[in-house]
Amino acid sequence: LFFQSASSSSSENIDHLLKRLVTPKRKVTPSRDGRTRVPAKRPARTTETSRLSRYSLRVVLCAYMILAHPSAVLSEDGEQEKLLMESAANFVREFELLVKTILEGPGKASRQPSLDGAESSSCQKSSDVAGQSKFKIQLVNFDKAWCTYLYRFVVWKVKDARSLEGDLVRAACKLELSMMQTCKLTAQGQSHNLTHDMKAIQKQVSDDQTLLREKVQHLSGDAGIERMETALSDARSKFFEAKENGSPLATPVANVSTPLSIDSSGKPPPSEVNTSSKTDAEGSRSVVRSLFGASGASSSTSPVNLPTENEQMVNEMLHEDGGAIAGNSNDGRTIEKDFQDKVRETMEKAFWDVVTDSMRGDKPDYSQLINLVKEVRDSLHDLAPKGWKEEIYENIDLEILSQVLESGSQDTQYLGQILQYSLDMVRKLSAAAKDDEMKASHDKLLSELAASSEVNDNGVSSFVIAVIKGLRFTLEEIKQLQVEVSKAYVQLMQPTIKGSAGVEYLQKAFGERYGPPANAAALPVTLQWISASKSIVDAEWSEHLGSLSILPAANHAQPLVTVLRAGHGAPTAAVASAGSSGLPECKGEKVDKLVRVGLLQLISGMEGLQLQSTPESFHLNFLRLRAVQGQFQVVIVMATSMLVLRQVLMSENSKITPLGLETVISELFGALVKLLDSSPEAGTEEIVEAMMSASASAGSLSDARTQARRQIITRVLLKSLQADDVVFKKVSRAVHCAFRGVVLGGSGAKGQKLADAALRRVGAAKLAGRVVKAAEVLIRVATVSEKVHGPWYKALA
Repeated sequence: LFFQSASSSSSENIDHLLKRLVTPKRKVTPSRDGRTRVPAKRPARTTETSRLSRYSLRVVLCAYMILAHPSAVLSEDGEQEKLLMESAANFVREFELLVKTILEGPGKASRQPSLDGAESSSCQKSSDVAGQSKFKIQLVNFDKAWCTYLYRFVVWKVKDARSLEGDLVRAACKLELSMMQTCKLTAQGQSHNLTHDMKAIQKQVSDDQTLLREKVQHLSGDAGIERMETALSDARSKFFEAKENGSPLATPVANVSTPLSIDSSGKPPPSEVNTSSKTDAEGSRSVVRSLFGASGASSSTSPVNLPTENEQMVNEMLHEDGGAIAGNSNDGRTIEKDFQDKVRETMEKAFWDVVTDSMRGDKPDYSQLINLVKEVRDSLHDLAPKGWKEEIYENIDLEILSQVLESGSQDTQYLGQILQYSLDMVRKLSAAAKDDEMKASHDKLLSELAASSEVNDNGVSSFVIAVIKGLRFTLEEIKQLQVEVSKAYVQLMQPTIKGSAGVEYLQKAFGERYGPPANAAALPVTLQWISASKSIVDAEWSEHLGSLSILPAANHAQPLVTVLRAGHGAPTAAVASAGSSGLPECKGEKVDKLVRVGLLQLISGMEGLQLQSTPESFHLNFLRLRAVQGQFQVVIVMATSMLVLRQVLMSENSKITPLGLETVISELFGALVKLLDSSPEAGTEEIVEAMMSASASAGSLSDARTQARRQIITRVLLKSLQADDVVFKKVSRAVHCAFRGVVLGGSGAKGQKLADAALRRVGAAKLAGRVVKAAEVLIRVATVSEKVHGPWYKALA
């Protein structure tokens, strides 16, 4: 009732904001005869906006969610989010006061804030008029607070929708480009000789894009669908244009236009209609990733310009320092690769479902079944020695199989013979050590197929179940055999590839893709990167030499950053012994300095590393560089957390012993290593909880003091992780110097001491070993790249 009273009074017109809360209209569905359905005309009684409630219950509940769980609701901590928090706090306060006035009467209601007084100074403006405010004045105050909050909510909602729409459109474009490359589509949308895998991929991509369209439709209405279709059309056009010209193609999904910004009136400003959305850092709630622009889906590149599998394999061999293939390391395991694995698993399931469905009913279609048997025969033929090839064709006769299936008898005898022969052949081609294990698994499968029941509950005959299960098992066995053969071949080739042959192969492939060194200017990103490196390399090298000159003095403890209270110096941490001289240092050669310093700048940049902004010479190592950048960010977060906890404990108790303080910091270090290594997306709450748990070893506190400590730690940590904060600048600079010490000084004793000295200035010497391990990856990348791309670098330098 008081909602109606408030809205009936002369109040601010917020129709333009209320419209933003309505789900966008869907396109009018055409009728079956192709004509658009026109709704029957009715007398106009009220306008659309007049039917909208002035006070949305959903938005009111959102205010409580924003205040209770800001880290879960808000993806950023920018100016708009702060204004939204303030307006939500003020609105909730006015709302609860109004409810109390209605329940108890104007005379009994008092303006006592239901929120913490530290929420915002703006929440206190109306607190002085608690008991004296009349009901009508309270309604006016409530409505003003609502209008302010509603405006801030709509601004935030539109910004969040813009980010989400951009992610959805980019995902649709990535699926489209991947499908066009895999299925080798022509400009007319057709492809010759589509395999069953390609058809399954096309169907899955079509289904996924339908889901994405529905989400965009619900989010942004017809305008969002139009933007999505435009982006997909641009992606196809650029793909075919680059394919015809043979030129590199910048990814079209990195600049998807999503013009959803609004001005003070709630309408999209014309100047932003064609502005590319900036969504790299939006949507990430991780403390580590929020320091930098997140590097997520938009990091893909054109399928035309992707390195081949052979190039990737050779590159991994040149970078590995052990016997295992580096491509299986955690450096390459990213969220994007995990997503690709899930997509592949989904597509495989969809494919086998399609095969099963094709064999159902009274008139089954056995064409896909025959194609699968043909794939089994051809795969065995390719793997078998010359003397066995004819035998394979004789025992797996597709013509006889077709006749048996077309007879409609569903006789499993001939198919069983094919499966048994195929499994026997796989066992012959595999290593002798696996013979007993494979024979047992094969016999078990054949026994299960023979004992299968006639019809299951879903109406699928036992014949279909047996065939699908047997073929799937056989194809998996062949796939494993192919992997084993490839690994064996790779191991034989490793000594040759790790020598000059591997470098020459990558040089030739790079030259074919981008042109000879004389045309090095055709590498725009590499040219820009070299130019940027040249502008800072002298200063970085000079600072490095200066650090080397005072290295003996670095063994003494140094004070913490001056912005925090002075106290106990952090003790020297024992740097892990390399067990050898480590990777080589930079001797000052021009190209070597440029590459090493340039790589350091790439991974320490404030923006998340993207493939389209990575020099062309490092595309093969993009995942490696992303992993190192992730470690760089983790070190900053861990160092800052340790420094903040040290400061808080010293401010609470200046008499705490150095031993007691270091015990707490050591416990926090172990907790952060476990937390951030197992969950890189950990947020502020998890880190603060680790800090509180570690601080408990310094002595027990009352509940009130424990809560006060938690609030201080949270506030100081969040402030210290802001890019413009003095503490953040000093910590990030120390981490940069530590990485530079190893990248330029090598990973031996000299580089380890440089890293230790730099980190000890911020009380983070325990992280020296972590820095050395991550920086070694940069040294390997720089060393290999100088060998492979040296002629191009010299032409640009």
